[in-house]
Amino acid sequence: MRRIVITGLGTVNPLGQDVRSYWDALAAGRNAVGPVTHFDASGYATTVGAEVKDYDGTWAFQDAKMAGRLDRYQILGHAAARQALDDCGVEVAKVAERFGCILGTGIGAMATITKEQRTLDSRGPRRVGPFLIPAIIPNMLSGYFSIEYGLKGPNLSVVTACATANHAIGEAMEIIRRGDADLMVAGGAEAAIAELTFAGFCSMKAMSTRNDPTASRPFDKGRDGFVMGEGAAVVVLEELEHAKARGAKIYAELAGFGQSADAHHLTAPHPEGEGGFRAMRMALEKADMRPDQIQLVNAHGTSTPLGDKGETQAIKRCFGDHASKLMVHSTKSLVGHLLGAAGSVELIASLMAVQEGIVHPTLNQQEADPDCDLDYVPNVARKAQVDAVLSNSFGFGGHNATLVVRRFVG
Repeated sequence: MRRIVITGLGTVNPLGQDVRSYWDALAAGRNAVGPVTHFDASGYATTVGAEVKDYDGTWAFQDAKMAGRLDRYQILGHAAARQALDDCGVEVAKVAERFGCILGTGIGAMATITKEQRTLDSRGPRRVGPFLIPAIIPNMLSGYFSIEYGLKGPNLSVVTACATANHAIGEAMEIIRRGDADLMVAGGAEAAIAELTFAGFCSMKAMSTRNDPTASRPFDKGRDGFVMGEGAAVVVLEELEHAKARGAKIYAELAGFGQSADAHHLTAPHPEGEGGFRAMRMALEKADMRPDQIQLVNAHGTSTPLGDKGETQAIKRCFGDHASKLMVHSTKSLVGHLLGAAGSVELIASLMAVQEGIVHPTLNQQEADPDCDLDYVPNVARKAQVDAVLSNSFGFGGHNATLVVRRFVG
């Protein structure tokens, strides 16, 4: 089986506008949650989020005009993908036909849709912008990035709610494994902190109403819902021999990918995490690894009452006696829930834990929940030898996707 390694990284998120600043903030336990500023949220049940502040992504576009024609999530995603492409150091022209791209989103261009609907209502159909459709088609981030940078390999998008980025990365891995490409840009992007999206999530009572910086508290007894974040994260995956032949730097090996469906409920997770368990088991099997070879689980850990309890049960079922020896943490406690970008933001956190020997904390652990009784690395980062990490992402619709990343050994 062809081995897959990670040779490029990029991110723009509420904790940092590149990988190093993001990682430094994670390791320091900084919290990105604060009052929403993108719109007036005073009339909403939830008024906090994790926003990307003061970012101009036009630098990443060869045609800077396009940045004014696309949605915010596409701008953030394009910038993260450009960072990853630059980081991997490959000459695209030499490998273009074997270089593909999967960039997904969970919600997509909600802010653009809301804006153009207002234009339609107030000024009529002739005033709706000609770039509305390219801005709202979910595949256009992946499509346009390949156009700008000449990636001629497999190109598609994934939309599986909050499992999107993990599915994008996992499917990119499978494309390389079966020989259809040698390199893939893969990840997710989201910018859903907008009036209509917030109203919808508030209506379904999915988000925390604590409305202070401690609102995202995965696995804590007082958790009451997720906190929305925004941003993008992208990795470059590469077939090992191809990477070695060009002298690429290798961050880690992407060893396993598992996926499943709960087949249970439109929005609620399976109460015992049955689908998540099967995705984790499959990822370990495809990585040819035993449960006791994993030191760290980057949990989906959204801070919802049912989700965190079910994931804890799934981890215990998957890892058996080893579950009590695992470190389990939630990146969402620091950066919020980036929906379709969550998995890729968390994968970067996972491989940096392998690289740096530091496990970032799960913030806001104030009261233990007897239903969530694992080691969640509460409140303070921990120095630890980490050779392999399992990272979960689960989405509305019952979509589950798990990745296993491990230290690269040639």
